[in-house]
Amino acid sequence: MNTVIFRTFAPFLAALMVLFSIFILLRGHNDPGGGFIGGLLAASAFAIYGISNGVPAVRRALFVHPMSLAGFGLLIAGLAGVPSVFADVPFLTGLWVYPEIGGVELALSTPLVFDIGVYFVVVGTITSIALALEERHVD
Repeated sequence: MNTVIFRTFAPFLAALMVLFSIFILLRGHNDPGGGFIGGLLAASAFAIYGISNGVPAVRRALFVHPMSLAGFGLLIAGLAGVPSVFADVPFLTGLWVYPEIGGVELALSTPLVFDIGVYFVVVGTITSIALALEERHVD
């Protein structure tokens, strides 16, 4: 299965999948999608890249250990609840701010921060599992 065509095409496919996963992440709190589905898509991209180019190539592309990404995501998801404590509402209650940047009003929210945390948890965990399985694979 690891043909020349697959090895050539896989990096482009993986990059496209990661970009699409970010799109799914960012639209998730308004439409179907979100951090979990986006994270699964990104982890699938890293798995495809790992199958085509090997586990060391994926580890170089990630810059950090996948479980570090999961821990970072867990921290971000937990920190998404901190503003609700200061707003005197229940923990993890969704809060929105609407800053205006360059004449464009943006809707930023704590659910988006939570989704970003979930994204990193899923990417880190699933990528770590996929890489461990790929390392154990014997041709």
